[in-house]
Amino acid sequence: MADVQDDGWWYCLKHSTVEHGAGCPNRERLGPYPDEATAARALTIAAERNSEWETEDEEDRW
Repeated sequence: MADVQDDGWWYCLKHSTVEHGAGCPNRERLGPYPDEATAARALTIAAERNSEWETEDEEDRW
């Protein structure tokens, strides 16, 4: 399996930039996202998801 997909929008963690299609290896980026604007919010989206999961974990403990 190739390490780079040629479709979708991605957020490159190595370069802190949005990429379209083939770019850095997938292991160094987040995505794919449906559009450039969503890919640009990748770090915010990840932080929001992490917060939601932490909240769910806290609720499950009780």
